[in-house]
Amino acid sequence: MLDMISKGGFRAWFDDQLHPVDKVDLACNQKMAEFTLPIKYSANKDGYWPAVDELRPFQWLNASSEQLMNLTAPGRRIDGQEEWRPAREVMCASLIRAVYSRWQVREVMTQFWHEHFNVNAWDGLARLTLPVYDREVIRPNVFGNFRQMLEAVAKSAAMQSYLNNRTSRAGAPNENYARELFELHTMGAPSYLNNLYNKWRDVPGAQQKTPVGYIDQDVYEAARAFTGWSIADGAGLGDGKKLPRTGEFIYVDAWHDQYQKRILAREFDPYQPPLRDGLATLDLVAFHSATAHYLSRKLCVRLLSDNPPESLVKSAAVVWMANQKHPRQIAKVIEHIVLSKEFTTVIPAKVKRPNELLASFIRTTGQTFQPTMGLIDQLNQCGQRLFGWVTPGGLPDENTRWLGANAIWQRWNLIAGIADNSWQCGGLDAFALVEKKNITVQEFSEVCAKKFLGPNSSKISKENNQRDEFITRLIQASSLKPNTQITDPVMARRMLAWSAMSPSFQMR
Repeated sequence: MLDMISKGGFRAWFDDQLHPVDKVDLACNQKMAEFTLPIKYSANKDGYWPAVDELRPFQWLNASSEQLMNLTAPGRRIDGQEEWRPAREVMCASLIRAVYSRWQVREVMTQFWHEHFNVNAWDGLARLTLPVYDREVIRPNVFGNFRQMLEAVAKSAAMQSYLNNRTSRAGAPNENYARELFELHTMGAPSYLNNLYNKWRDVPGAQQKTPVGYIDQDVYEAARAFTGWSIADGAGLGDGKKLPRTGEFIYVDAWHDQYQKRILAREFDPYQPPLRDGLATLDLVAFHSATAHYLSRKLCVRLLSDNPPESLVKSAAVVWMANQKHPRQIAKVIEHIVLSKEFTTVIPAKVKRPNELLASFIRTTGQTFQPTMGLIDQLNQCGQRLFGWVTPGGLPDENTRWLGANAIWQRWNLIAGIADNSWQCGGLDAFALVEKKNITVQEFSEVCAKKFLGPNSSKISKENNQRDEFITRLIQASSLKPNTQITDPVMARRMLAWSAMSPSFQMR
């Protein structure tokens, strides 16, 4: 990355990042093609399946919804390892891309949108259909149009299942999806005004059909608007009829509440054409100014700091509103944020998430890497359960989550384990970082400083002695004399790991 920036400049590099082309992502594509993940289980005592002990490549990443749904078709019995396999493949693929993909901005934004439109893929139908959710709903839209993405999420099997909308019927609407649509996906909790108003017409702006926020009445009515939105999961329709089992979105008119509705001060006439109530609701929340501010702030928090300048949030919201119908609306907002004066003048203050720390350590050391379930379990111990945050709000995007004593300890364990190949992810040749065969502890420590403090660490030292202190402490930790040769590969790996544990490397 740094080489590309030095050759063409940051703006050219960043523009390239906003227009990813998969076919030129050669290193990542090769790693994906070479990947294997063990799968092992015993034979079923009743003979439903044989014993399995093998290494498999990616099998489900490009599978259709129907193929995934039929893994657990009625009457078919499989070992739980097979049912978990699709979700585990997405977890491993996300780590490979985090390390090797040329398109790092896309990977950052893919994680952002997965957490914004959070589903718990460690439970229920979301586990089976996660490959489709990642491949067809999130990834194609990370730089696209928010309204388009919002509809793709609303119709996805993963979200329909996670927030229970696939079972929502006229007369007994389920409010889970409708509430999170307002509170988390679009307008945000700050726009919830039921503590101030309990009648829609009292909300400021409602009389002009532009309410500044939403109340419970809007949620109840929106839940009715999405009745009949479901998934083809084989459910019964009555009279011996059933839905197909394809895992794809389906609208069942007989399950839809056909009567009049009022959402965000807009009247919905009864007996609208199929899907119209739900689509109109998505329009109202996607194009609301509160959504522009809420999403712009979340993007600034992810890309800059926990408390971004309000001037940047407001200017990003203006760009958001001006491009509501643009096919690359999100890319334009991201570009505005990253190229803004605030972004270049505010000191970045975000702690790396565990998967970011992992990826940056591997890229810095150049070690070989292949994810394993043992590594994914360690990320869980670090507080980042991939695609498995239980509550709808997704993984909190705040530094305090990563700065507790246990959190820091687990992060150190993550780096130490990668350096020592504790989870069989790939070996680290510490001496490959240096060009000379015989190197002293002092010289090796200086290489570590350059790698983990950055190429300009010598300039930093003139101001606050950070580089010199880093080298001194690293030598002290090794218990070796500065001018002795370092020949022990174990100690060299540990010195690299200790370097990555430094506060400066833990920050973005």
